[in-house]
Amino acid sequence: LGIPNVGEATALALAEHFGDLPPLRAASLEQIQAVPDVGPVVAESIRNFLDDARLADVVDQLLALGVLWEAQTRSLGEHLPFSGKTFVCTGTLPTLGRSDAEALIRKHGGKVTGSVSKKTDYVVAGADAGSKLAKAEELGIAVIGEDELKRMLAP
Repeated sequence: LGIPNVGEATALALAEHFGDLPPLRAASLEQIQAVPDVGPVVAESIRNFLDDARLADVVDQLLALGVLWEAQTRSLGEHLPFSGKTFVCTGTLPTLGRSDAEALIRKHGGKVTGSVSKKTDYVVAGADAGSKLAKAEELGIAVIGEDELKRMLAP
């Protein structure tokens, strides 16, 4: 939606927390700030966006035209093998597109970021991985391939 201070990871966290747009639109500033990784500045940006009548009208028009997205739900009791883990994907993976690999990680509770840091748990590297792979090796972060990623999900 182009909300200031809201990137892909925050948008996904909001979608997973609220499940759909109506509960987010009805949420208080405090309820928005309860979403993981959403602080006061981001929560205020979201609330201001949602409170702007002109922008709300645009969102309503999009909904009326049939623009939909898949509702995000996650069972609280569900075992999520990547819960609490942060991943970075880099390079070309053999069979999964990068967005497919990232969706797989998120589906299983992992967080995907675009840059390697000390907080990164795994870098999923494919062919032609560049500076992200070098940074992971420099920081001593586990580097895995697509096959290892899939093995980590096997029962």
